[in-house]
Amino acid sequence: MNTIHPSAIIDTNAVLGDGIEIGPYCVIGPNVKIGDGSRLFSHVVVDGHTTLGKECEVHPFARIGGPTQDLKYAGGTTYVEVGDKTVLRECVTINCGTRDGEVTKVGSGTLLMAYCHVAHGCNIGNGVIVSNASQFAGEVIIEDRATISGLIGAHQFTRIGTLAMVSCPRLALDAPPYMITQGTDSTVTGINTVGLTRRGFSEETRTILRQAHKLLYRSDMNFSDALAKIETDLPDIPEIHHLVNFYRSSSRGVTR
Repeated sequence: MNTIHPSAIIDTNAVLGDGIEIGPYCVIGPNVKIGDGSRLFSHVVVDGHTTLGKECEVHPFARIGGPTQDLKYAGGTTYVEVGDKTVLRECVTINCGTRDGEVTKVGSGTLLMAYCHVAHGCNIGNGVIVSNASQFAGEVIIEDRATISGLIGAHQFTRIGTLAMVSCPRLALDAPPYMITQGTDSTVTGINTVGLTRRGFSEETRTILRQAHKLLYRSDMNFSDALAKIETDLPDIPEIHHLVNFYRSSSRGVTR
């Protein structure tokens, strides 16, 4: 049985799962699907072609599925998809895509704290934590289990790698996986030891990643030579394979 406050406005075409709570003054549009056990506290707007997963929490004054702010939008149907057990705190905004068929995605088990903004076409992974008032411009990719501090502005098309820790006011280049990017100049200062340890990565894996960081950031080699040496000298564990591919596939460049 769903619990719906009498002041909530829900379009008759919206698809609601079971065990949903919808609080006062929420507005749910006609193309919205909300999964079982999700809770919308109050004054939440969910519109557009939006799918909200199971057991999500959406806090007051969030707007999920609003139209893109990209002036290139030329019509068409665009989407928002939010995974299961994700928490969207107060005043979070997630916009639909720009191109016809484009999806803005937020994964499962992710926490977006108050006043975060996710623009058109972003793809945020699973288990990501984003602190208050961080803003992601269009087409930003955040891989699984990254941690992002508050008040960060990420440039369009930037990427943040898995298990990265990012704490800088402006991110204009990609932040590498498993590492800490911080400071006003967005400097990579070392591996994310605390995050890796908490996630159960072995000391052996952490040591190999430290060696990779040393070759990339503490040697006289450029990235291309350092990556080649990493491939020849370090064990071919999955984390090294992903790290190397991340650098080589970067279109904007990776932070120094």
